[in-house]
Amino acid sequence: MGSRPRFIDDLSSAASDAPGPQSTDLLTLDDDALLDAYSRTVIGALERVQQAVAFIAVERRQPGEASAHGRGARGGTGSGFLFTPDGYLLTNSHVVHGATHIQVTLADGAKFDADLVGDDPGSDLAVLRIGSPEPLPHVELGESSKLRVGQIAIAVGNPLGLQQTVTTGVVSALGRSLRSNSGRMIYDVIQTDAALNPGNSGGPLINSAGQVIGVNTAIIPGAQAICFATAIDTAKWVIMQIFAHGRVRRAYIGVAGTTSPLPRRVQRYFGLSVQSGVHVMEIVKGSPAALGGLRTDDTIVAIDAQPVQDVDGLQRTLDASRIDRPVSVTVLRGAQRVELTVTPVEQAG
Repeated sequence: MGSRPRFIDDLSSAASDAPGPQSTDLLTLDDDALLDAYSRTVIGALERVQQAVAFIAVERRQPGEASAHGRGARGGTGSGFLFTPDGYLLTNSHVVHGATHIQVTLADGAKFDADLVGDDPGSDLAVLRIGSPEPLPHVELGESSKLRVGQIAIAVGNPLGLQQTVTTGVVSALGRSLRSNSGRMIYDVIQTDAALNPGNSGGPLINSAGQVIGVNTAIIPGAQAICFATAIDTAKWVIMQIFAHGRVRRAYIGVAGTTSPLPRRVQRYFGLSVQSGVHVMEIVKGSPAALGGLRTDDTIVAIDAQPVQDVDGLQRTLDASRIDRPVSVTVLRGAQRVELTVTPVEQAG
């Protein structure tokens, strides 16, 4: 948890010659002081976001059903959060995908019908809009590119319908890839041990300053303390795409990978400007990557000579401008630097 305050070290040193019980009391004071500081950090962060966290209830039409509100309509719940004062919310795509009716309940109990602005299953993100005559409480979006493994992570949401639930942990890993329920790969995912349960989906993962660093997305059934959130830098890009086009158009090459650091000797040998690349873990059969000659265990370091140092960077580089256009992909393969030509296609909706 970092270095101890100096005054605690001074007190401990001064007490070294004192009787045993006094030394024990000081050690207890040390633990209490650290615990109180941690508690204050979590409480302060929560106070910055809790009024902006929403409970989302949806209805989906059954096949052949005439009305979404008629008999047999299926329901579901999840979480979301306001990121602008004029009523825009971020949540998971799988929470609202295919919904015929969406209702948002804010922390103060106010209920609103919500419109789906845009839905992106590729990142498991969706943007909603509610109407309000007054400015609404909203979160501050942080920067997931500045995250470090081990820092505090706080998840807020509505697991199992229990509203405004908080769990804490740390950032366990960065740059993960995760296959969604739809079969698509979600890239640049944050792994955390902050406990998530069904209903947490779409809620914010925040840092100690109360800034949103991710959107809670998934758990691994049966696993302990392995939970995932879509990085907020990815979410910002998706939001802008949805605002501009109503959806996200992506160039697709058909690889799944993870961010992998490059040894300095490798960087120097190949004259690279990046300290990491995208290690290819899986290639979809018949995909542009497969047709272009990419292999598992290749490390992608550039697209069209534009450096690529992480999964998020690869995803951003493969934008709509590269659909159906041959691109040069630079990979490290063993002790070789290989240039390949791949023609991305548009990622299916």
